[in-house]
Amino acid sequence: MRILVIEGEPRLGDQLKKGLEENGYTVDVARDGAKGRYLSAEHTYGLILLDAVLPGADGFAVLRAIRRTSTVPVLVLTVRDRVEDRVNGLRQGADEYLVKPFTLPELLARVRALLQRGKPNEPTTYRLADLELDLASRKCVRNHQRIDLTAKEFTLLAVLLRRSGQIVTRSTLAEEVWDTTLDSDTNAVEVAIRRLRSKIDDPFELKLLHTVRGSGYVLEDRSWP
Repeated sequence: MRILVIEGEPRLGDQLKKGLEENGYTVDVARDGAKGRYLSAEHTYGLILLDAVLPGADGFAVLRAIRRTSTVPVLVLTVRDRVEDRVNGLRQGADEYLVKPFTLPELLARVRALLQRGKPNEPTTYRLADLELDLASRKCVRNHQRIDLTAKEFTLLAVLLRRSGQIVTRSTLAEEVWDTTLDSDTNAVEVAIRRLRSKIDDPFELKLLHTVRGSGYVLEDRSWP
């Protein structure tokens, strides 16, 4: 599960990242509201931890911006412990409120509860034309034929299917599949795309995985005019 931490205190941000990753989560950290808004719009997260007070920005303004395009659960972290503050945060779209300082076990309990609460709304199967990917069983099928994928190929296909019809950049794929920034000298994304295409496209007449030169890749059914 991927979590976005938007935290203005560098030390606390690093501690949150370390603690969450040690408990099996993939974590991105933003130090300010602008980066937080960008990452929340660019990537798919299961949960966002949001500092109410950010450098040069009101955390609740960031929350309102996130809520305009997403229903991702948001856990607000703050030193404000007045009832009015908590009510205000919940009214503006927060799902939960945790007052600083807090312990890691307390945070993890809130994180697990919010992730569990959000599960019923998360699709477990993605379909495009005759291609189907089941996240629960980790099964890929096309035209009733089972396709064996490596772990990276499965994740890569899931990222593309979540954004079917949208161009996904190489840098986005590098971050979401390999959890790294893209080195301009590497061709890891191209190699992985080529291997995935050889399995899900090459044996079939209808091609779904397309290269958009200079931009990235898009998974879509172009059989319709």
